[in-house]
Amino acid sequence: GGDLEIGADVFTGNCAACHAGGANSVEPLKTLNKEDVTKYLDGGLSIEAITSQVRNGKGAMPAWSDRLDDEEIDGVVAYVFKNINEGW
Repeated sequence: GGDLEIGADVFTGNCAACHAGGANSVEPLKTLNKEDVTKYLDGGLSIEAITSQVRNGKGAMPAWSDRLDDEEIDGVVAYVFKNINEGW
């Protein structure tokens, strides 16, 4: 799994603009809460599906593979997965 400390920093610096507190300021129904991720994320709630979304983007969400390295992506995916499962 990814480093949660790195993940928290990446999330704060890059993701929180739209996803602060697990929200979604662009598409309010598609939050980072467990029910919404399970319903809307291609592949459902899994590390692989979240990684794909972060790397490749979809809809209004940009791809991050050209801006974040593998360690940063693995970290932010671990951070997001943990918060989805434990609650924001």
